[in-house]
Amino acid sequence: MRKITYCDALNEAMYEEMVRDDRVFVLGEDVDIDGGVFNFTRRIADELGPRRCVGTPISEEGFVGLSVGAAATGLRPIVEIMYMDFIMLAMDQLVNQMAKLRYMSGGQFTMPVTIRAQSGHGTRESAQHSQSLEAWFAHTPGFKVCMPATAYDAKGLLKAAIRDDNPVLVIENRIVLYDEEEVPEGEWIVPLGKADVVRSGTDVTVVATAYSRHKALKAAAELEGRISVEVIDPRTIVPLDMEAILGSVAKTGRLLVVHESPVRCGIGAEIVRRVVAEGFDYLDAPPIVHAGANIPIPFSPPLEDACLPQVETIVNAIEDLVR
Repeated sequence: MRKITYCDALNEAMYEEMVRDDRVFVLGEDVDIDGGVFNFTRRIADELGPRRCVGTPISEEGFVGLSVGAAATGLRPIVEIMYMDFIMLAMDQLVNQMAKLRYMSGGQFTMPVTIRAQSGHGTRESAQHSQSLEAWFAHTPGFKVCMPATAYDAKGLLKAAIRDDNPVLVIENRIVLYDEEEVPEGEWIVPLGKADVVRSGTDVTVVATAYSRHKALKAAAELEGRISVEVIDPRTIVPLDMEAILGSVAKTGRLLVVHESPVRCGIGAEIVRRVVAEGFDYLDAPPIVHAGANIPIPFSPPLEDACLPQVETIVNAIEDLVR
């Protein structure tokens, strides 16, 4: 096992899939210049050429619309949205065209588009560059949505997304872009819709998305010896691995969902809804969602931290749940 960064894992996934399948190409702002702002496309432009790595004007609606047409004619575009916040400039193309064309054509078109966007908090970039918008797309029929929290999952899920014949939104977490982790070499993928039981436990199930996975693991470690915490990273929120979540809740009897996006109408509400509908008899206590505050993210570091779940607040929520 070698150690590579989350960023390098994404680069490897794209490069390998572009070598494997000449229908795959990348497009987005600055992707053809020195690997782009975040170095995601390093070596791709140089080795595979400008037809496979296409730099675009600053026009999200334009190049997302281009990807819809390209996919409908047999290509497999990977679209880079530099910040998740910028994705709303292309919502008509994403929601009204990309998400619906396969259904509205009766399956005559496939729509193998992978949308990559960075999200996450802690980089102190204020309200217009710190939004977590995954619930918008989970709410849109036609999209699959994944949120890799590790370098291993970043590579495996991105490869699975590129091979899928439906639109897949891959939401990358920028707080871990340059963290190094062990990632195997060779050919492998992480299937969409398969959760990762990161830590086994018997007292409480914590379902934690994206960077909340790392915070939940630290909270579980702090509680070791007092409360046994099982931590599950869904990896994909559409499709959602309810079998893994319900199996865990059946064992522990308690559920805490943690995510950094606002608590109101977030993916936590959907997970709780489904657990109550499909596994109510498993519950020994009301399920809880511990998530971000319902306010725009402040620029001030202490205020940003106060708006988000932290290790200490997750510990407190777990303790409250088992009382």
